[in-house]
Amino acid sequence: MQKIIVTGGAGFIGSHLCDSLLENNYKVVCLDNLLTGSKKNIEHLLDNPNFEFVDGDVIQQSTVNSQHFSGVSYIFHLASPASPVDYQSYPEETLMVNSLGTINILELAKKERAKVLIASTSEVYGDPLEHPQKETYWGNSNSFGPRSCYDESKRFAESATYVYLQKYNLDARVVRIFNTYGPRMQVNDGRVISNFINQAIKNEPITIYGDGTQTRSFCFVSDLVEGLIKAMFTEGTTGEVFNLGNPEEYSMNDLAKKIKEMTDSASDIVNKELPPDDPKQRRPDISKAERYLNWKPTVKVNEGLQKTIDYYKNLSI
Repeated sequence: MQKIIVTGGAGFIGSHLCDSLLENNYKVVCLDNLLTGSKKNIEHLLDNPNFEFVDGDVIQQSTVNSQHFSGVSYIFHLASPASPVDYQSYPEETLMVNSLGTINILELAKKERAKVLIASTSEVYGDPLEHPQKETYWGNSNSFGPRSCYDESKRFAESATYVYLQKYNLDARVVRIFNTYGPRMQVNDGRVISNFINQAIKNEPITIYGDGTQTRSFCFVSDLVEGLIKAMFTEGTTGEVFNLGNPEEYSMNDLAKKIKEMTDSASDIVNKELPPDDPKQRRPDISKAERYLNWKPTVKVNEGLQKTIDYYKNLSI
């Protein structure tokens, strides 16, 4: 049975990835320091003989070099704070996990001759001047601002992956993850869908930052996980960069109204000042993933939102 490491495996996306890999008969080692992940996300896996949880930090070489990770065949490197609330609360940790942590993972992949997938982000495009964004777009990001600890460290992670690909012929690929949502998102992670749903459930004001005309696209977590798995296991993906996300685009005003209606909420919708460097538009061009991976999202936004609403309602019972 082949061994797979998932860094950040107790996080929102990472825990769903662990579920899927175990269902496909892999041995999964989850490495997470629980800074923004939660053991609750993986507690249903702890008795599985093919699952191992390692409470450790990917920036520590001693952790990455431990016997837990010897004989690994595949590495999914997802470890990092990912929401604006989290990475602005932990800016140094974010810088370190995406720089030194990524180098440590690339070194481990080189030593073990393992295939590796580095999780990047749509944030590398910054406030994009190209719309929708293709993988060939270089971005429009601010290296000296409140979001730069995440944006720039992810750009570094991509650059480091390129170096290891070119210098050591590493079997690596990069995935740029666009907005993803679904069960196990933290209630207070600051992402728009979790904010809107939890405010609506409590009949609190639904807060829109800015005038609400800015747009995002939202991918349900099961679709995203399928894309990650295809990016790793599809032949011919070495050295490639893929956008993974849902190209359906919604304004914040439309999303707030939809969630208010779906939760039968009495909330008012209110506007607050837009944070600095907040992108006006964000939508992936996924034609490359469709072509290389035969992948595209299948979960419609109403279906995904209902599953997420049900999850948060059950949490509040």
